[in-house]
Amino acid sequence: MKIFLFFGLSLFLQGVLGDLICEELPEEMCSFSIASSGKRCLLESHVSAEGNLEMECQTSEVFATNKMQEYIETDECIGACGVDRQSLGLSSDSLLDPKFIAKICSAQCYNNCPNIVDLYSNLASAEGVSLHGLCLTQKTRAHHGTSQPLSSGAVAKAPGYAAGPVSAAAPPPSEY
Repeated sequence: MKIFLFFGLSLFLQGVLGDLICEELPEEMCSFSIASSGKRCLLESHVSAEGNLEMECQTSEVFATNKMQEYIETDECIGACGVDRQSLGLSSDSLLDPKFIAKICSAQCYNNCPNIVDLYSNLASAEGVSLHGLCLTQKTRAHHGTSQPLSSGAVAKAPGYAAGPVSAAAPPPSEY
């Protein structure tokens, strides 16, 4: 029943508006939506003249690369992928959270929610990593029963050692 109401509201909004325009979406439908132009909608906050924090939906400059247009993400995908409709802007920070990676890499999300997977694939790519690769790593860790947080990529140098690639076969340096 919920899904029919959701799609009915989506069709009503598109019928009334003609085009899906991010700035005309209510804040609870903004995040993870795609405008008629193919650009992603994002929720932004600002302080009003009265000093109140207000949210508004804005059109980003980021295009959905999967050629989707006029799309409002379903509640099922929001839940399956572990994302939040109230998230502000676009950020790759969640890609550092192993619990988030487990949700987005789950079969329910990865195989059924191309809009969210496309968005996070592009965010990961901008950080120099592959979402597919993160999913494979997550599955390997889950299979081996290990749980390690993902690194942001920053690595501190060990004192007295030069930075450089390390072979997996090379023994660790011995202590003094």
